[in-house]
Amino acid sequence: MMRIALRMLTGDTAKYVGLVGGVAFAVMLMAQQASIFVGLMLRTAAQVIDVVDADLWVMDPRVIYVEEIEPLPESALWRVRGVAGVDWATPFFKGLTVARAPDGRLQQVFVLGVDDASLAGSPPRMLQGSVEDLRRPGAIVLDRVGALFIWPGEEPAPGKVLEMADRRATVVGIAEASAPFTTFPVIYTRYSEALRFAPPPRKPLSYILVRAQVGEDIDALARRIEAETGLLALRWQDFAWRTIRYYLTRTGIPVNFGITVALGFIVGAAVVGQTFMIFVLENLRQFGALKAMGVSNGTLLRMVLAQAGAVAAIGYGLGIGLAALFFEVTGRTNVDLRGFFLPWWVAAIVAGAVVLIILVASVASIRKALTLDPAVVFK
Repeated sequence: MMRIALRMLTGDTAKYVGLVGGVAFAVMLMAQQASIFVGLMLRTAAQVIDVVDADLWVMDPRVIYVEEIEPLPESALWRVRGVAGVDWATPFFKGLTVARAPDGRLQQVFVLGVDDASLAGSPPRMLQGSVEDLRRPGAIVLDRVGALFIWPGEEPAPGKVLEMADRRATVVGIAEASAPFTTFPVIYTRYSEALRFAPPPRKPLSYILVRAQVGEDIDALARRIEAETGLLALRWQDFAWRTIRYYLTRTGIPVNFGITVALGFIVGAAVVGQTFMIFVLENLRQFGALKAMGVSNGTLLRMVLAQAGAVAAIGYGLGIGLAALFFEVTGRTNVDLRGFFLPWWVAAIVAGAVVLIILVASVASIRKALTLDPAVVFK
């Protein structure tokens, strides 16, 4: 009977293609927009995620997200270093400045100042050069995509020169950094050099990076730092989520993407539901013939569900494949869309949405078949 159900489904090619296409379109729209939303939220915390050396970020308690910096006095660093359980604590500078290329091109850049001695907070993945080269006077490491913005059409390479705050900076390395929320290039340099390249405020210390001693409970250490210094200490995961929550609650990004995802669900449900119902209505004579031959309602129900399951599986596969292909292609060909990907849990949620759409369409359609009078085949 399942074979008959599938032959009924594919017998009308136009409606079959319409059913599968409706599911595929809804899946692609929901998966693509949800994934872009996730990628944007991860970009807001890019500088936090890229620091892999530290267990804790220490900051002024009034800081809400990573871009809202309340500078700390230099004495705060020594107070944190004096807390029991701290293996090391280093300064971290984050600021904005304008870089000038030799041809006069101007570009606003992020300047991240890492510890002069340990270089804690340096980029985790170097493509060219070495992090140790930052110890040279005026040395900077530039992210790969940022180099393409500053020198469009040229291959990123060490040896190029920039001018920031009337000071000469030499690129000694190219790194792969996470894409920031704004598309400004990211420059890494030593803390002392950062204070020259990006004129600091009266209190230049943006954050303090802390590594716990081996075996130390990180949460307990965070509470101890807060109690003894009056500062806020957060794991990098907590600080990243704190930043993401700011953008979720203070911007219109979630609403805009939520509307698009909801429209994908509604359009998909409407198209698939209507088309599937028409399909069932147009096959009432066939269902009536089966009932006249003694086929039970339970078998008819399984036939309709098999048809719906086939449509859902094929449409979902096509839609999720197109969404994955979109991110694969654009991630390689468009630097502005780097870092966007299709999370597995987004694919799982979309699969649940497709099942819901198909169930609603099946329930709305099956009632006619179940209440059908077998005599309809003779009319």
